[in-house]
Amino acid sequence: MRLGINLGYWGAGMDGDNLAVAQEADRLGYDVCWAAEAYGSDAPTVLSFVAARTERIDIGSAIMQIPARQPAMTAMTAATLDSLSGGRFRLGLGVSGPQVSEGWYGVKFDKPLARTREYVEIVRRAMSRERLTYEGEHWTLPLPDGPGKPIKLTVHPTRPYIPLYIAAIGPKNLEQTGEIADGALLIFPAAEHLEETALCHLRAGREKAGLTMDGFDVHPTLPLALGDDIDALADVFRPYTALYVGGMGSRKQNFYNQLAQRMGYEKAAAEIQEKYLSGDKAGAAAAVPRQLIDQTTLLGSVERVADRMKAYAAAGVTTLTLAPAGFTLDERIAALRAGVEALERAGLA
Repeated sequence: MRLGINLGYWGAGMDGDNLAVAQEADRLGYDVCWAAEAYGSDAPTVLSFVAARTERIDIGSAIMQIPARQPAMTAMTAATLDSLSGGRFRLGLGVSGPQVSEGWYGVKFDKPLARTREYVEIVRRAMSRERLTYEGEHWTLPLPDGPGKPIKLTVHPTRPYIPLYIAAIGPKNLEQTGEIADGALLIFPAAEHLEETALCHLRAGREKAGLTMDGFDVHPTLPLALGDDIDALADVFRPYTALYVGGMGSRKQNFYNQLAQRMGYEKAAAEIQEKYLSGDKAGAAAAVPRQLIDQTTLLGSVERVADRMKAYAAAGVTTLTLAPAGFTLDERIAALRAGVEALERAGLA
């Protein structure tokens, strides 16, 4: 099992440290460094900065938001980042959520699966450097009855094929991801529930495409925090879990809340959402079950983290991306190093 690092959002107060974390991950042999975007920092700018200051670690967008860019623009950006980084770019895509898509980008959050499928098809076609034509429900290229003509990408990516990942949570999205992508970016993954919440759907998509899981990157992200007091460590992540389960999306459309329900936390998920959306964020955090946090993070000693890594590997994870917690750079670096030590102790390096 390989290790990755997720820097999260740039501009969250740890920007200088983030570069140092990426450089240490590069030195330690981490496989990939991901950057996120929502409605603040954009992923490509951060990744170009990281690529210029590192040597071998891959860089990846987790995620570039589909409503933010036309697919041809995404292909241009991917090809450019791959060229500038010497063939180290991985393209992670996702539809974001209804609040960001419609509130920030002004793009209707309708038919996300069909939109994603068309988007991926256009991006792949453009990156292959064939003349770009497409006829779909959401995009038609070139536009009919106008001056547009089929154009091909002028930038040559370093690699002939750039790996494409999709951030997926729901069963239908997971199945489509298995069918059309090279890997799945997962969040809030519990090793104990990975088969029924993710892998069975990814496998169904692979089978639909006439493929197996061989070579497909099952790639969850988990926060990592070291210490002896598991309850205290879990408390650190209560606001984080409450935000996603309670406040991401609307009351009717919160993918993370639905995931928590599929993991057996129906009652708690409803309580967290009700309190969070009513403005009681502290109450929502307090309502998060300790077990839910423990199952979706890596907490404790190096030995305990190693045991959890074994569970994820046994469940089918191929790359485990860490989000090292810490209030200082030294704490985050220590967590990075502990991740490598845990992987070695688990016999997975």
